[in-house]
Amino acid sequence: MNKVQYNKNKLHKKLRRETGKAISDFSMIEPGDRIMVCVSGGKDSYTMLDLLLHLQKHAPIQFDLLAINLDQKQPGFPEEVLPNYFESIDVPYRILEEDTYSLVTEMVPEGRTYCGWCSRFRRGIFYKYARQHGYNKIALGHHRDDMIETLFLNLFHGGKLKTMPPKLLSDDGTNVVIRPLAYCREKDIEQYAQSQSFPIIPCNLCGAQDNLQRQAIKSMLQAWDTEYPGRVESIFRAMGDVVPSHLLDEKLYDFSSLNAQQTSELDVVNLS
Repeated sequence: MNKVQYNKNKLHKKLRRETGKAISDFSMIEPGDRIMVCVSGGKDSYTMLDLLLHLQKHAPIQFDLLAINLDQKQPGFPEEVLPNYFESIDVPYRILEEDTYSLVTEMVPEGRTYCGWCSRFRRGIFYKYARQHGYNKIALGHHRDDMIETLFLNLFHGGKLKTMPPKLLSDDGTNVVIRPLAYCREKDIEQYAQSQSFPIIPCNLCGAQDNLQRQAIKSMLQAWDTEYPGRVESIFRAMGDVVPSHLLDEKLYDFSSLNAQQTSELDVVNLS
């Protein structure tokens, strides 16, 4: 085995291990699940589908996968790329077609990003399809870096301490969203996608702007990762080790009834 193949296998094994641990830690997949795997044509969703297909073949439980894509009718979208890829790997798939691009471009003022409304429309369409066709889980390709970036976006611009959870119940209680790549680093995913030669569809078809707040957060985190190795990993660990009594949210911790225990003189004598 040459060095290139060795490194490729090593990276695949690492991503499989991290994906398997996230799925186990948050009970993302259970026997009999019917999972819609949302594939946009980007590196993250291709990698997620690849890892879930491998898991499906080797896991001790049975579950179904459906690769699904929403063609939002962005100008220049290569409609043949994903169907050709899905057929080449023999995975069940469905291409939905909804012209949300026209809706978003009409609604969003010039110079503002389309991403917020675009993701809302896309999410609603996927939720509806899952309900109508009996899929109980929806898998999205967000990774560890996405979760950390979202934490800072909410912190800096929303005044909230929250991020993307690895597992989420929709507001109406009818859909469960899972993020199997929650423990995977973006740079590992990017390297793996390149090694697999996935047919990447560019994410700028809708005219996505370069000055997004998320891009600013990403640049900040990349600078930290270079200048202070280990800082980003520490931030990620902190998201899983929350101490409500040392924050300020009275909904999570009962500060109002917090009182010191009174000690009698007799107790003091006994203690001494």
